[in-house]
Amino acid sequence: MRTALVTGGNRGIGREVCRALSALGYHVYLGSRDVVVGRRVARAIQSEGDIECVRLDVTSGEDVSALSEHVGENLDVLVNNAGIYNALPFRRLSVDDVRQSCETNMLGPFSLISEFLPKMNRRGQGRIINVSSGYGTFSDRISGPAAYGISKAALNALTVVASQEAEGNVEVNAVCPGWVRTDMGGDGAPRDVSEGADTIVWLATRPADGGRINGQLLRDRKVVQW
Repeated sequence: MRTALVTGGNRGIGREVCRALSALGYHVYLGSRDVVVGRRVARAIQSEGDIECVRLDVTSGEDVSALSEHVGENLDVLVNNAGIYNALPFRRLSVDDVRQSCETNMLGPFSLISEFLPKMNRRGQGRIINVSSGYGTFSDRISGPAAYGISKAALNALTVVASQEAEGNVEVNAVCPGWVRTDMGGDGAPRDVSEGADTIVWLATRPADGGRINGQLLRDRKVVQW
C-alpha cells in the first residue's frame, strides 16, 4: 500500500488532502499536535485506505525523529501543510513573531525533508509537496502579511534547494493553493478545500511516466513564477 504523511492534517486543506489520498487507497499518516482531535478527524474521513493519526508538532525535533522511526523507509508522499498565519504589519513585528513563523512554516518542513528525502532517494521514488502561498513569491513582491510572507518565501527557497538533492523519480515542489475557506483563510475566501487540495493531490499521485516536475511552484496544476 502506498503511504503519505500530511502535516497539519486535522483541519482545512490538510484534512482534505488526507481524505482524498485515503479515497485513493493510501495509508495516510495524519500529523496533528492534538492527537485526540486528530484521531476523531481520522475516523470521520477514512475511506478506501487507512488513516492513522500521529502526534506531530513540526517544531519539535523529538516528534519528528519519533515519527521518522515509526514510518520507516517506505514513505511515498510527504505533504508539508502545517502552518501559522501572523497578520501583524511589519512595523509591529517582534523578533519572536518572525522566529515563530519561520520555525513552523519553514524549519518544520526542513526537519521533515531532512528525515525523509534521503529515504526517498534510496528507494528512487517519492513526492514532497510544500504548501506555500503567493504571498511568499517575489513575482508578487511578497505582498502578504510580513512574517507570513517572509516565512513562505523561505519555504520557497527551501523547495528549490531541496529539489536539487532529489534523485531518481523523487520530486520536491511547492504549491500555492489560493485563498481557501478554512480557519486560516476565513469564510470570505472564494475557494473551497477541494479546490485548495487539488494540485497537492495531483502532484502526489502523478504517474512516474508523466514527465518529471521538480523544483517548481504550482497553482492550479500549472507552473507559476516564484
